[in-house]
Amino acid sequence: MKRTMKLALSLLAPLAFGLLAGCERPPIETVQTGYRGTGMEQIYNPRTLLKQASLNQAPAPAEAAGADGPKAGEVYKNVQVLGDLSVAQFSRHMASITQWVSPGAGCAYCHNIENFADDGKYTKVVARRMIQMTQRVNQDWKTHVAETGVTCYTCHRGNNIPTNVWFAPKDRNNANSAMGDLAGQNLASKSVGLSSLPFDPFTPYLKDSAPIRVNSTEAMTGVGNYANRASTKQAEHTYSLMIHMSESLGVNCSYCHNTRNFQSWEESRPQRVTAWYGIRMARDLNNDYMEPLTSTFPGHRLGPKGDVAKVNCTTCHQGAYKPLYGAAMAKDYPELQTLAKP
Repeated sequence: MKRTMKLALSLLAPLAFGLLAGCERPPIETVQTGYRGTGMEQIYNPRTLLKQASLNQAPAPAEAAGADGPKAGEVYKNVQVLGDLSVAQFSRHMASITQWVSPGAGCAYCHNIENFADDGKYTKVVARRMIQMTQRVNQDWKTHVAETGVTCYTCHRGNNIPTNVWFAPKDRNNANSAMGDLAGQNLASKSVGLSSLPFDPFTPYLKDSAPIRVNSTEAMTGVGNYANRASTKQAEHTYSLMIHMSESLGVNCSYCHNTRNFQSWEESRPQRVTAWYGIRMARDLNNDYMEPLTSTFPGHRLGPKGDVAKVNCTTCHQGAYKPLYGAAMAKDYPELQTLAKP
């Protein structure tokens, strides 16, 4: 009998471990974000928050520089952005970019150190455009970033290439012939939380402008003429985008939605409006800034289909509900608040 029990326990132990592997040990913290009974709560793991906090620390700003003296555009050659800054302000900004993007390689990552005016390095051409993109976000997308704003560090975090960008995925429809046509999903993909949902939630919504709402507010108007034309497949794509957003911000659905009525804007939190603008901001940056740079990048910096790296929610948020937990870095760099003058 004892032998049988030991055998049963030895068989059940791996099963129990497998069942609990996806669970999180206590304590788990719950924060109510809406009216009681509406299910609007955020579930947090304090150990995860502690780890995220260490990864979302903003660096101290460089000491401010005076505006007196000649302008950078008058002293240096080929200054196409930030030329209206004083030489001291310009030098401060360049030193800051070095720390934000290339602390290892230094100035040489973008510049020919024997001729700083030379545009021979693609990294310099890209950096110039990225400064303009940052200014665009801070000037024209306050509906998403408010007065907190962004700097190069928001995405780069001391890396030459932001650790969270996306490319159009290679064709994986026939990756598993036993399953036939995978229809762009049915593979556990990191981009959608290791679910089997469509593994490219970015191209339809953060590059193209596919409609996100998949249900109608109207009933069917007659046989063969339905008000709701959205398919289950379209719904799955929407869910894959929502999973991406949830994981990017480290929150669950009720951060934006009221779980008793996901569709209703009236019952949603204000964060849903901010997210709505964020989707359109990412789409704007990808199409107006990233895509036009495709030919500037060398082949090894392009994706499997030859496209340029693009931004999504994780690029800035990196697991935090606000990038860098709301650290307002941009206020210390007023030259990034408005589109550059030559």
